[in-house]
Amino acid sequence: MTTLSRFEIHQPGSVAEASQMLEHYGDQAAIYAGGTELLLAMRHRALSYQHLIDLKVIPGLNAIEARDGVIEIGAACTHRTIESSSLVREKQPAFAELESQVANIRVRATGTLGGNLCFAEPHSDPATMLLVLGATVRIQSARGTREIPIEKLLVGAYANHLAPGEILTWIVVPCAKSNHRAAYMKFQIHERPTLGLGLWLETPNGGRTLTAARVAVGCVSPFPSRASSAEALLTGSRAKVEKRLPEAAALIADGADLVDDHEGSAEYKRHLIDVFLRRTFHKAVPS
Repeated sequence: MTTLSRFEIHQPGSVAEASQMLEHYGDQAAIYAGGTELLLAMRHRALSYQHLIDLKVIPGLNAIEARDGVIEIGAACTHRTIESSSLVREKQPAFAELESQVANIRVRATGTLGGNLCFAEPHSDPATMLLVLGATVRIQSARGTREIPIEKLLVGAYANHLAPGEILTWIVVPCAKSNHRAAYMKFQIHERPTLGLGLWLETPNGGRTLTAARVAVGCVSPFPSRASSAEALLTGSRAKVEKRLPEAAALIADGADLVDDHEGSAEYKRHLIDVFLRRTFHKAVPS
């Protein structure tokens, strides 16, 4: 059985102290939150660190708050905490539902949203949904704090946009409004999903007309991405949009960097996008 190499865990008292530790230890250090992906990669020698900096002990990073039309989710919140949060269920129910679908109960009880996003595993569920919900992430370091759209964080498979010493501290998700509809669906046979598709729609009259749309696809490519080229086809009368769904699905597939892997061929994933765009649309705005 493969065992972990020796490492030291550091427990900073603040984000500023954690950032200083990252700067000090450099490439020998990594942030430790849930550890569900990190420790597995270290066990299999895919990654090696001598120092892990534990964010779970920093006060406040496991909080969930609502203010000024958004939900602020601490990076150290577990998926289970988010799916069970009455605040998230009230203010953004589609995201609470998404969190209930992440992996399995063991992973959800341990894994954190911040860790999930920063690890940038290509088959992650939350990032795809956060793209269509218009989420941002707050990043802190000794140089200050910045906030960027979620799409700016995701730059490749297992790669993020954090600079040395930077720590993702909060995920900021707009609250749902009465004229918003959002849904996420995925297809999975093996351990990891083959496809994840998120859809957000603005409809002022209960679904008869769609005035704005965002759609994103994940798991089929190195990292999830919005399909802006397809979104114009998802606005207009419901009847017209339904007729355009195959064309929109083709544009989504064309824009995604579909890859052949053990989850399926690129052509198979193109077919899944067509099927699941229809299913997700009908889930978001049932007839």
